[in-house]
Amino acid sequence: MKNIFFFLMVSLALVSCKKEEQEKPKVSYDTPVKNSEKPVADTSKVAIADLPIHLAGTNVLIFPIGNVTAVKKSSYSRGEAMPSYTISNYGEYEITGFLSNLKFREIGKDTIYSLTDKPVVIQRATFLKEFAEKSKQNLMLYVLSDLDTNKDSKLDDNDIKSLYISTVDGKSFKKLSPDFGELIDWNFVQSTSSIYFRIVEDSDKNGEFETGDKIRYFSVNLLEKELKAEEYFPV
Repeated sequence: MKNIFFFLMVSLALVSCKKEEQEKPKVSYDTPVKNSEKPVADTSKVAIADLPIHLAGTNVLIFPIGNVTAVKKSSYSRGEAMPSYTISNYGEYEITGFLSNLKFREIGKDTIYSLTDKPVVIQRATFLKEFAEKSKQNLMLYVLSDLDTNKDSKLDDNDIKSLYISTVDGKSFKKLSPDFGELIDWNFVQSTSSIYFRIVEDSDKNGEFETGDKIRYFSVNLLEKELKAEEYFPV
């Protein structure tokens, strides 16, 4: 009987932990989140780079940077599978993954430099090819997390996603979406040379994004000298 009781208690504890993990809010209001706060470094991870990517029509090489779990040689020399060293995917002028940075090198030069020196998790980096063909300006859009909004001391895809932009060589890296607004989606409209995107804000401050929360709409005219998001009101 004691064994059955012990088994039930352990099972309930595991279910409770799993439920708590699933229900962890995306935004925590226990203490303010500041731009200067940095997540705790994960010493079990090792930073590596994928082989460089060349976007046709540009003069730069892009090196995706990401983290892999550190594995001792002895753990796979005994016949176990070697760890995967692939950290990104590339297709249709878009780099995807869970990347800690991108690095750039102009073709013909030796210097390699970073997109940012701040902690980020980049999920998508998209080259605006249609805009480049029309305007001869090469721009990149990024979907990434840049703040530990749920206060779990980790920066990952459980934190709010934001929209950033830069030139194709990683310069003029700039945030377009407002802080604490979860990016829903974006698109490029060639006829207006503009980016349109939507965010959702946690209106009731319960830490979750739900149907009743406020949706905000923004556009960015890419032909303007200063790229900035302007709010518009379709509803």
